Amino acid sequence: MLIAPPLSLYIHIPWCVEKCPYCDFNSHALKHAIPEQDYIAQLLLDLDSDIERFSLNNRPLHSIFIGGGTPSLFSAPAIDQLLTEVLQRFEHKADIEITLEANPGTVEAEKFIGFFNGGVSRLSIGVQSFASDKLIKLGRIHDSEQAKIAANLASECGVKSFNLDLMHGLPEQTVAHALDDLKTAISLNPSHISWYQLTIEPNTAFHSRPPKLPQDEVLWNIQDQGIALLNQAGYQQYEISAYSKPEFQCQHNLNYWKFGDYLGIGCGAHGKITDVTNKTIHRTVKVKHPKGYLDTSRKALDKLHTVSAEELPFEYMMNRLRLFSGFSLEEYQAFTGLSIDSVLPTLLKAQDKNLMEFNGTQWSVSKLGHRYLNDLLEMFL
Repeated sequence: MLIAPPLSLYIHIPWCVEKCPYCDFNSHALKHAIPEQDYIAQLLLDLDSDIERFSLNNRPLHSIFIGGGTPSLFSAPAIDQLLTEVLQRFEHKADIEITLEANPGTVEAEKFIGFFNGGVSRLSIGVQSFASDKLIKLGRIHDSEQAKIAANLASECGVKSFNLDLMHGLPEQTVAHALDDLKTAISLNPSHISWYQLTIEPNTAFHSRPPKLPQDEVLWNIQDQGIALLNQAGYQQYEISAYSKPEFQCQHNLNYWKFGDYLGIGCGAHGKITDVTNKTIHRTVKVKHPKGYLDTSRKALDKLHTVSAEELPFEYMMNRLRLFSGFSLEEYQAFTGLSIDSVLPTLLKAQDKNLMEFNGTQWSVSKLGHRYLNDLLEMFL
């Protein structure tokens, strides 16, 4: 029987100071002043339309994530105004997790304190590297010292926790250099570290002019030694690229990976909503370009897709298998509305290949399966 999972909200703010050469997110270099009030007005219209479209008035809100782009380009009063309006529309816990992404080159102490006073409880800082030469190659507008200052400000401004985003497998990066980056991040004592490998994505400057990246053997060594370093420092890996101290997992991202529901508002934002009454799961995409999104004569919704029964096993596993925690077949049934038979034969085949493990009650990805996750996921197509 299909159930309604926890409901989160993703808010996309698309503007950046500059477009990074590796970035395939929907971000746009800032050419003029940000139209904060116009954009907030459209976000709220977008949200109200989704609430009405999916009859969400009585569903409590689990978490909020403000991403981009560079949301920290918005003023603290604007973030305060936006969150106040959003939270008035939902029931929610007093300590609801509200994350805001920030780049070190766009923040100062007063702004972080303002974000906290406006309701932000968690900051995610896009450091990517502490090496000056790597930051230049990545097109970042901050330097190593600014990154350290931003981390220190985050630890002092009042938020419950903060995350550092860090990349590895950077152009011409050695194992030693990658581990130095990680050691610097750990020394700043964040409660959460997102540590992931640089990949070359289509429609990016790096795809047009690929940099020289480390060989596979170097990448494996970085990964293995880096995980050991994080474990020694007390960070637990709970998702492919997410490491946290105990009790500091990102609740918003966990809801994604557990196949929870989320509204996506803002330019190009994606959403996923379960309609229990009609026994369907929908995915939404909003108008991508800021000019089009801010056009009051058109609707924010660009695409609405009902996920078919044939698509659901892969959709569920594409998310759930990123986590290191296991899942039961009863959970799979509840979140997809499908029978166990729709996925059990594939799970058994994956178990035969040592890609999945079963402990009698829960299925989980094996160590080999995490290394060859793409091959494992293809089995569910």
